[in-house]
Amino acid sequence: MQRIISAILLSVGFVGSAGAVHAQGMTLGEFEYRNSCVACHGVSGKGDGPVTDFLSGAAPLDLTVLQKNNGSVFPVTAVYKMIDGSEVATAHGTRDMPIWGDRLRERTAEDNDFPFSAAETEEYVGTRILALIEYLASIQTQ
Repeated sequence: MQRIISAILLSVGFVGSAGAVHAQGMTLGEFEYRNSCVACHGVSGKGDGPVTDFLSGAAPLDLTVLQKNNGSVFPVTAVYKMIDGSEVATAHGTRDMPIWGDRLRERTAEDNDFPFSAAETEEYVGTRILALIEYLASIQTQ
């Protein structure tokens, strides 16, 4: 019974969060982008974020030309692997980019109200990454 109540409360929390995001006129993917990517890649996605002067190694990628640089096809699988951390970051030269998949997994581990199963954790991570990818696909230049 406690698990069911926790699941309902968690769902209400997610729905409430999603509602707040939509109330601000922003998709879940844009919300993730603004919270996780803007510092390096910038609001425009062109790699001109406010912390770029402090980064060592390669400059952040221009995320608006991923499709253009891949024969006019948005590279969903490669982008997913880069965000999740399962792909070696050769485009960055090194693995300077944070492994967002691990950070998303940590969010579920820190939730004391609802213990996520391994499958629920991966579903949560996958949903957030796919929402982010959808947003990135929407900012591509032609």
